[in-house]
Amino acid sequence: MTQALAFDPLVQALHAQLASVPDYRKGKNIQSAIKDAALGAFAVFFTQSPSFLAYQRTMKQAKGRSNADSLFGIVDIPCDHQIRTWLDLVAPAQLFPVFAGVYDALESAGHLSSWRVFTDQRLIALDGTESFTSHEMHCDRCSQRTHRHGEVTYVHQVITPVIVAPGKHEVIPLEPEFITPQDGHEKQDCEQVAAKRWIEGHVDHYQQVTI
Repeated sequence: MTQALAFDPLVQALHAQLASVPDYRKGKNIQSAIKDAALGAFAVFFTQSPSFLAYQRTMKQAKGRSNADSLFGIVDIPCDHQIRTWLDLVAPAQLFPVFAGVYDALESAGHLSSWRVFTDQRLIALDGTESFTSHEMHCDRCSQRTHRHGEVTYVHQVITPVIVAPGKHEVIPLEPEFITPQDGHEKQDCEQVAAKRWIEGHVDHYQQVTI
């Protein structure tokens, strides 16, 4: 019950942030709100079904209400194609305040007190991962790998900082930092440079941490 009560304010904060997400769609035949698309994408992480939308629609037909309604307040569940198409136009930074908001809410509620280690600090682990690779498709935000035989691989990479603590299986995700070509830089961006950029941009907010 305590966890359920604590979850509602976080969802409300998410709703408030998504309300400011710009809607770049054109035309008059727009029924679903852009916020519902973002909530639908977020809610995917709360089900183990390989198809979130099919699972939610089946539940709604069987029980009259889905988890998307009861947990996240999604009015109209968009289809997979709609979610991808609508959200591709939204800059990721539009959602970054959600990470700090969740962190602040957990901190204020005292849920992060057990995450302090060593000299009463917290640990942030910075790790890089890839979200896209291709030998043909690419954009101006891709990094490149040139192989010995001359073939080029285009990749999208990102630093994913999380707060960790010994003995805890859960992590607390923080704002990501994308590894992408930087204006005015001749050298290609890399994990170390992106990690340094993240630290410089967020050290003031996440104080008393060890990185």
